[in-house]
Amino acid sequence: MDIVISSEHNGTVLLGYLRGVVGISRAMLVKLKKDEKGILLNGRHVTVRAVLSEGDVLSLATEDSLEDENPYLEAVPHPIEILDEDNEVVALNKKAGMVTHTTHGHYGDSIANALYAKYKSEGRVFIFRAVNRLDRETSGAVLVSKDKLSAYKLSGALKCGEIEKKYVAVVCGRLEGDGEITGYICRCGDSIITRRVCEGTEDGASYAHTVYRSLFASERYSVVLAEPITGRTHQLRVHFASIGHPIVGDSLYGSGCVEISRQALHAAIMGFPLPGSGERKRIYAPVPSDIRTLCDSICYRTLEKDIGADF
Repeated sequence: MDIVISSEHNGTVLLGYLRGVVGISRAMLVKLKKDEKGILLNGRHVTVRAVLSEGDVLSLATEDSLEDENPYLEAVPHPIEILDEDNEVVALNKKAGMVTHTTHGHYGDSIANALYAKYKSEGRVFIFRAVNRLDRETSGAVLVSKDKLSAYKLSGALKCGEIEKKYVAVVCGRLEGDGEITGYICRCGDSIITRRVCEGTEDGASYAHTVYRSLFASERYSVVLAEPITGRTHQLRVHFASIGHPIVGDSLYGSGCVEISRQALHAAIMGFPLPGSGERKRIYAPVPSDIRTLCDSICYRTLEKDIGADF
């Protein structure tokens, strides 16, 4: 990474610039300091006590190397829909049924496998660093960092609530207007998968907050645009089930549905700060055909038009 120092930071001590402006983590800073080519100023090795001048070229060895790659991740090509991409991040529209990371029983059919195969074929080093993840049967926007620094910054943005996520969900029953669901969520007994609404005093309880807007409704189904303000496991699925409107097709928290083979949940909108500039970026992941069919059975208005007010 090469950075040209602007007049704004003329006279700034390098340490303060790296921590406060670039956003280097302590761990990354230690690693850079140990590398002879980790921190170069105008092509020369310097310590973090160096003072910057306007026009200086600061070079940081933040790129991944072959040694950083996961030796257990296999490059397996799969069709993936890229929504947006630059040197720092890549956003894609995950299809239902595909896992985000490799996991037990899914060693070759994940987004990680597909992206690794894509970049390996292009001759570049790639370490899979997903900023967010979706359940296997949930479709929609997934954001992946393409280098260590971007991953660190976006992880921080996620923790601070600076990453916006809005989902299209088809829920059971008539649900109209705007609303919010708050409370606590925890694991069900010893299960590592299932969650439930609980009291805040229970062991493992985590506060959860969801806001939603009903786009259109019928007596049987309703289509909502939901935003999880917090990011708890299965949050939307648990929250809508807790108010008597489980997500259609969700056999874990509701019941299966002959009209769709998975939960009708899609991450449609994602907003985030670009790691380099801090500029806000928003992406839209088109809603897949199975959820569109359910929406058409409720109302024949254009779904994109309703989502467009938020996008």
